[in-house]
Amino acid sequence: MDYNRLIIRILNDKINLTTQIRDSESMINNCIMAAEYLWKCYQNGGKALFCGNGGSAADAQHLAAELSGRFYYDREPLNAEALHVNTSYLTAVANDRSFDEVYSRQVEAKGLRGDVLIALSTSGNSKNILNAAKKASEKGIKVISFTGKGGGRLKELSDINIDIPSDDTPRIQEMHISLGHFICQVVEEKLFPDAG
Repeated sequence: MDYNRLIIRILNDKINLTTQIRDSESMINNCIMAAEYLWKCYQNGGKALFCGNGGSAADAQHLAAELSGRFYYDREPLNAEALHVNTSYLTAVANDRSFDEVYSRQVEAKGLRGDVLIALSTSGNSKNILNAAKKASEKGIKVISFTGKGGGRLKELSDINIDIPSDDTPRIQEMHISLGHFICQVVEEKLFPDAG
């Protein structure tokens, strides 16, 4: 294996994907609208609930931490939670009911009209994520989804879908974090203009 060529190919793939997203007016507009949904949610006393599986669960936790801790500014914490972090709950519901319900039950219990659900799924077809989005819509909770190319079934259940134009899971997840960081920065700057 020629690892020099491999790393150059990976970096070129990331550059090309970043350029494609940068040049997409609809993608840029969706990211800006997602940021506006979230900062208005916080402005009105709401919270952000995040969900994902595997690497997308890690990304959900990462972005929730940027909001609830800090991003660039030392400022008040924002109410943001990754729904998979209670392992006792997660394993109990998965064992006693179904893994397909682990997020929808939490959205039912914790979500309120005016909150935002941020759902991450590279395929856009994970059953537990789809169920969470359905439950959120029933409760008047806005759904922002991060997916791969096409958005899968999750796109139809979302108020805003940020679908990365790729089938390559690692590159999709890298873009989810990059665009998620943009959203966190806008939210922080809008809510705490004097903190910087």
